[in-house]
Amino acid sequence: MTFFKQTINTVPLEGETVLLRADYNVPLKSDGTIESDFRIQASLPTVKKLLADNCKVVIISHLGRPEGRDEKLSLEPVAQRLAQLLGEQVRFVDQTVGDKVKMAVKRAPKRSVIVLENLRFDPREEADDEGFARELAKSSGARYFVQDGFGVVHRAHASTAAITLLLPSVAGLLLEREYTVITNAMKSPERPFVAVLGGAKVHDKIGVIKALIEVADRIVVSGAMANTFLAYKGIQMGKSKFDENADDILEDIYAAARKKVGADKVDDFLVLPTDLAVAHELNGEVPRQIVPVSKVAADEMALDIGDATIEATVADVKDAKTVIWNGTLGMAEYPNFAHGSARLALALATAPHITSIIGGGDTADFVLHWDAKNGGSFSHVSTGGGASLELMAGDKLPGIESLLDARG
Repeated sequence: MTFFKQTINTVPLEGETVLLRADYNVPLKSDGTIESDFRIQASLPTVKKLLADNCKVVIISHLGRPEGRDEKLSLEPVAQRLAQLLGEQVRFVDQTVGDKVKMAVKRAPKRSVIVLENLRFDPREEADDEGFARELAKSSGARYFVQDGFGVVHRAHASTAAITLLLPSVAGLLLEREYTVITNAMKSPERPFVAVLGGAKVHDKIGVIKALIEVADRIVVSGAMANTFLAYKGIQMGKSKFDENADDILEDIYAAARKKVGADKVDDFLVLPTDLAVAHELNGEVPRQIVPVSKVAADEMALDIGDATIEATVADVKDAKTVIWNGTLGMAEYPNFAHGSARLALALATAPHITSIIGGGDTADFVLHWDAKNGGSFSHVSTGGGASLELMAGDKLPGIESLLDARG
């Protein structure tokens, strides 16, 4: 599938000043240092291509959810890490708009990288304020806008929507790859195609589940989401976390599944756990205890899939050609309850014949910590959580739709 928007490869950028929207919303440690630079690394192909074209690259991003200016969420450490990864100087400006930005960009050499301060220090960013976008365009002196922050394109913010009204706007290489990989998997997957869905809320993934029912050969339901499906089927879940107001949604899901595969095959198509790892409380010390799904005690909570379910899940994906995995299979931040997620990661990482697409958010965070190759053991680890979900569901993403259309 060819990308339907113009990219940095299809417009004349040689020697131009370019405003680049990246997604540098990286996880931070308690001391303020960067915990994972995966998103910074993911932006490198675009930045290097622009530098190869002798561009002056002015990078904007957000970090966290500041309320006003918050130095703990400054992008300066990100700029320093980007400089290390690029192996060349990166200039940081502690403002996002205004004369200080204008002068810094003007003084920077033709081929250079400038990182501006956190967009969300200004409340106008999330308000999709055209005045703020106009200041971004004017202060940067940019001739083009490049959207490469896949993790934010499902939001209509000043740096994803309003800015595209003011500058010719095209996609970066990361955005193009995210879109084409995920869309190809949903529209023309190599089969068998298995989806593994975990995480917590069914409400958050209703669009994805319905879309996957249409295209997947099997859907394996895990994590706290499975608790909701099991409770819907009348199984007592004790103190487990589950969505108590999802019955109407689940009736729709099962109706769609029955329509696709027939009532007698639904449980082979929408696969639920047969056993669970439970505990009386949630902390890093409690032992992992395996029980059948029908034996969760009133004072217990399901925190991971059980051993038999792990083996069944691995078997389900082993013969697949395409696997989309979105949502951890348990409380994977605790080693005792990361068994399911770790075994699935291993099964995918050691099966080169599988096109493995890891959804963003918590799933990406887990596999990046698990994988010694920083995600390189999988075909694609998405940088976007909500964006990847909405794209899989077939939704239009405002930050992509607003870019220049590809020439016919």
